[in-house]
Amino acid sequence: MPKVKEPEATYIVDRKGNKKAVVLPIETYDKLLEDLKDLSVVSSRKEESRISWGEIKKRLKKDNRI
Repeated sequence: MPKVKEPEATYIVDRKGNKKAVVLPIETYDKLLEDLKDLSVVSSRKEESRISWGEIKKRLKKDNRI
């Protein structure tokens, strides 16, 4: 199984060494925001009816998209 790369992060800790905040590279932060937006869209559409893969292919062929 491939190992997931941990994002670069700098932790801000208190005097006891407890993590209190994190500093991320802006690219990592932007990707996280994009992922959160995508998950929000997926969650908001979970009650919508499903379309089978066969039906999708049929529609794409009809519209000359494949």
